[in-house]
Amino acid sequence: MFLFAPLLVLGAIGFFCWLLFTLAVFALPSVAGVYAGIWAYHTGAGALGAIVVGFVAAGATFGLGQLLLIFVPWVWAKLLIIAVYTAPAVVAGYSATHGITLMAMSSPVWQTVFSVIGAIAVGITALLRISGMAAFAEQR
Repeated sequence: MFLFAPLLVLGAIGFFCWLLFTLAVFALPSVAGVYAGIWAYHTGAGALGAIVVGFVAAGATFGLGQLLLIFVPWVWAKLLIIAVYTAPAVVAGYSATHGITLMAMSSPVWQTVFSVIGAIAVGITALLRISGMAAFAEQR
């Protein structure tokens, strides 16, 4: 089992990093949608109303980011916007990788090492994808 644990961790990290890479751009809108949906549910909107509010909030958050990247003329402000949208992806990458390593490794040091590697990889991917979206928006 000692030999298979690192291979299992690397395979699982690879799969979940691929999944996180694909969804990293939408981490901030997803969080905003979930929290808005929870808020709507607790204020009496019901389950369907909470889902609608969550989807509207997520779409508005994503759309606002796109509009800001299109219309903000300063590079430093665009980098700040990209950093705000990338930060939740880094946290999600760390959390997902750490959850995987908790199941497969007993050493806290190696759990942290793999978790940081996963967070860096997801963060770089999200940064590149969001930057690419900003570059694409400027070309239109």
